[in-house]
Amino acid sequence: MRMISKEALQTLRERFPKGTRVELLQMDDPQAPPIGTKGTVRGVDDIGSIMVAWDNGCGLSVAYGEDICRRCDNE
Repeated sequence: MRMISKEALQTLRERFPKGTRVELLQMDDPQAPPIGTKGTVRGVDDIGSIMVAWDNGCGLSVAYGEDICRRCDNE
């Protein structure tokens, strides 16, 4: 896991504020929701993980430097 700088953490929090819709693109976890699953950001924690309430009920966070999600600005 990569450490996140204070500046990068602030940028991440500005890019993914609470309520932002996202789509999962990559997550290396056997319990991960399927790629393409959408969800709503609940916040960004102090280590840069994006906490997401996935539409399928999963609660796994998007790990900084490991997993990938994208904003769904058209929703």
